[in-house]
Amino acid sequence: MRLATILASHIVAVTLIAAPTAELRTMPAKPGSPVQVGKWQKSLRTKLQKLLKTDDLVASGAKTPFDPKQVNIWDMGDYVAKKMTIRSTPGRSIVIVITFPKNGDKLHPAVVCIGGHGSALYSTYANGKPFADWSPKGKDSSPIYKGFAAELARKGYVTISTVVSQHEVYEPDRTLMGERLWDLMRCVSYLRTLPEVNKSRIGCGGLSLGGEMTMWLAAMDTRIAAADSAGFLTIMDQMEKGHCMCWKFDGLRELVDYADIYALIAPRPLECQNGRKEPPGSFTPALAEKAMGDIRPIYASFKQPGNVGLHIHDGAHEIDLPALLSFFDKHLKP
Repeated sequence: MRLATILASHIVAVTLIAAPTAELRTMPAKPGSPVQVGKWQKSLRTKLQKLLKTDDLVASGAKTPFDPKQVNIWDMGDYVAKKMTIRSTPGRSIVIVITFPKNGDKLHPAVVCIGGHGSALYSTYANGKPFADWSPKGKDSSPIYKGFAAELARKGYVTISTVVSQHEVYEPDRTLMGERLWDLMRCVSYLRTLPEVNKSRIGCGGLSLGGEMTMWLAAMDTRIAAADSAGFLTIMDQMEKGHCMCWKFDGLRELVDYADIYALIAPRPLECQNGRKEPPGSFTPALAEKAMGDIRPIYASFKQPGNVGLHIHDGAHEIDLPALLSFFDKHLKP
């Protein structure tokens, strides 16, 4: 009995000194003057870069040559598509598809087109009609993406895509989300080396995981001029159940929720798309409206409330293609 009493007292003692639950969202977006909000954005980006383990890459990435190599090329009528490899880090290369319009020698706007979970390299280009040697037939086509990269290419945009749906960390001392983000940032950097691209008119867009990575890319890379994030605007509590947990990494929830990351894009143009037919527990308009309630005041702080919008469409987990094309035409074309 005496031993049991002693053990019980030790258990109580351990319970009393146990670390409290970590406080969540310690750096939320708050409206203020443009200077105040700008300082918050800069500070949060710095903290997130460290958590993502991309801070060293951001500091030294420009020194890594792209070493581009062409793998294949297709004449698509209105545009030319190329499959290539470029170097992402000194020890790793990525495969990309890049398109170039045929309509003259002028500078073109460009869009980084991002697929989601289960997507392949060509998913954002193919809508049931993959290129001749994209195989097996139908694997890389998906009705939810609406072939939005190909549609942009036909309209005179340079487009670039790479796969960021991997679930393995390729290099030591990296994070999954950090590597995904860095590969996309390298796509932006590569676009900026091309004589065909208007460097001040580079956007990004995607669906689902692609919508999430659109958020991250536009938030962390201020070279992005406009972003269209489809099928992702929500809150982190909702993502804790029934979703792939690849979104989460150490320290993230202690700092922010998704609205705060989206707020890093302000005052640059942002459109989020959510479908009315999203199933309960998924990316519903109600959750999107809740998150957008924290994003809009930051745009208002910059006196640019018209630069952010939530487009609720009648579809499900899919891109509303006309809305996406209209958004980029408005904000990226002269």
